[in-house]
Amino acid sequence: MRIAYFDCFSGISGDMTLAALIDAGLDFERLKSELAKLDLDFDISFEQVVKQNIASGRIHIRAKEEKHHRHLKDLNALVEKSHLPPQIVAGAKDIFHKIAAAEARIHNLPVEKIHFHEVGAIDTIVDVVGVLIGIDLLGIEKIYCSRINVGSGFVTFSHGTFPVPAPATAELLKGIPTYSTDSGGELVTPTGAAIISSICTTFGDMPTAAWESIGYGAGSKEFKQANVLRLYIGQSAAADKKDEQRISIIETNSAAAVYRPIRSSRQKG
Repeated sequence: MRIAYFDCFSGISGDMTLAALIDAGLDFERLKSELAKLDLDFDISFEQVVKQNIASGRIHIRAKEEKHHRHLKDLNALVEKSHLPPQIVAGAKDIFHKIAAAEARIHNLPVEKIHFHEVGAIDTIVDVVGVLIGIDLLGIEKIYCSRINVGSGFVTFSHGTFPVPAPATAELLKGIPTYSTDSGGELVTPTGAAIISSICTTFGDMPTAAWESIGYGAGSKEFKQANVLRLYIGQSAAADKKDEQRISIIETNSAAAVYRPIRSSRQKG
């Protein structure tokens, strides 16, 4: 089984996740071809950068429209009419709903009343849909993730100034193991939190696997640590073998009972 492991030692964001997928082997031209199915006017580019001597991928998305606020129904309609595969549409709608539900919980408003401010921007929509497309194109069947470093300090956005993690991010990370280091800033964005909480169900130590590729997705800011998201992709070790079986045989004769163990045998599927 082809699996992925996200190493979030410097947090996670939507653009870092997409860049890590490309750096780990996702065909950028195929990604652009699929993203073109969205009825959005934007340009996307990919470049190699260096973060504290670590070669990493970085994406840039430039919107050609004026930034405006969207509601959940607008985002759902956008992906529904895109002709993208059903699993991509369903995954995107799930992530958008998670974000809307988190905002609704914080502001005590119905989900349908939530205005997608930063999250309604084209670059965030492209990040969400692009990550789902990338996972599909790479044939990844199961996703694992480390504990997530949320950073430290305060963040200022449209609703005011709040301690890290921001309220929406904290809401989206409920139930996920997190920790904080003195990195001097916000390491997890709402989009990153919504993506990883939707695509991953297993958080903790790295699983046993034969890793085939490793990608690094760079963030735009500079921190004490290299501001990158590390992604491993490979084959789960458990997929290549069946459980060992130990069989014991008891033989008897007129003299005595003889216990003879048979060594474990390994069967491959």
